[in-house]
Amino acid sequence: MPSVAKILSIAGSDPSGGAGAQGDIKTFSALGCYGMAALTALTAQNTLGVQAVQPVSADFVSAQIESIFSDIAVDAVKIGMIGAVENVEAIALQLRRFAARNIVLDPVMVASGGHSLGGDRLMAPIRETLFPLARLVTPNLMESALFAGDRMPENPGEMRAIALKLHALGAPAVLVKGGHLPDGAAFDLLYDGGEFTEFSAPRIATRNTHGTGCALSSAIAARLGQGAELKQAISDAKVFLTEALKAGADLDIGTGHGPPDPFFALRATAVRPGGPR
Repeated sequence: MPSVAKILSIAGSDPSGGAGAQGDIKTFSALGCYGMAALTALTAQNTLGVQAVQPVSADFVSAQIESIFSDIAVDAVKIGMIGAVENVEAIALQLRRFAARNIVLDPVMVASGGHSLGGDRLMAPIRETLFPLARLVTPNLMESALFAGDRMPENPGEMRAIALKLHALGAPAVLVKGGHLPDGAAFDLLYDGGEFTEFSAPRIATRNTHGTGCALSSAIAARLGQGAELKQAISDAKVFLTEALKAGADLDIGTGHGPPDPFFALRATAVRPGGPR
C-alpha cells in the first residue's frame, strides 16, 4: 500500500477555515499528507477577527492526542494555539509518552487583530515545558519578544539576537518569522543551535493573509513528516506559502482579511461548470 505522511495539528478551531486546525489540515492535504487534529480551544472568528474563545479542558485535549497516537503512526506534529495553561502539561505528557517526533511549535499567543489567545500566563509554561520537546519553534516578531522578555525585533540583526535568546531558553532550533518587518521581502531567520540560515521570499501584495503563520508552520511540519531535513523543509514551506498567497490574492472570502489558497495547484487544474479554466 502507498505510504502517506500522517501529520497531527494540536491547535484551536477556526470556524471560518482560514487558520487553526482547519487551516492546518488544508495545508497538510495540499502537500500530500494525511491531516489530523486535536482541538485545544473553540473560537468564534472570521476574516474580521476573533470574537470569542472557549478553551477545551485539559483532560479532553489529552484524550484526543491519546486516541490518535494509540492508533496511528504520527510522522510530525504541529502545535498552534494551546488555549489554557492546563493544556500545556497535558500536551507535553502525551507527546513524551508516545515519543512524538518532528514537533513544530508555533506558539500562537495573540491573533493578528490583537485578541488574546491565552495571555501572559502561557508564556513560561510553554517555554519551560514545550520548547525542549520541539524540533523547531516558529514565533513571529511579537511572539519572539514576548518569550524572550525583550522588545520586538525590527531588523535582521535584532532577529539574530532574539533567536539566540530563545535557543538559550530551551528551543533546539528557532525560526523567527519576519513577515511583519516594515520593508523588503518576507524574511525569516533560522538558528539551529550551530548556525544562522536566512530565508527570503517576495512580499505578495494581498489583503488575504489570515492564517499565513499557521500555513508556514504546518507546511514545515508536513515536509518534516515526509522526510525532508530541517532547512529543506523550511525552504519548501516558504515556496508553498508564497504560491498560496499569490493564488489567494483574488479569493473573495469574507469582508476582512481572507486566507491564502493552499490548493492553488489543484484549483489550477480543476474542472468547473462550463469546462476547465
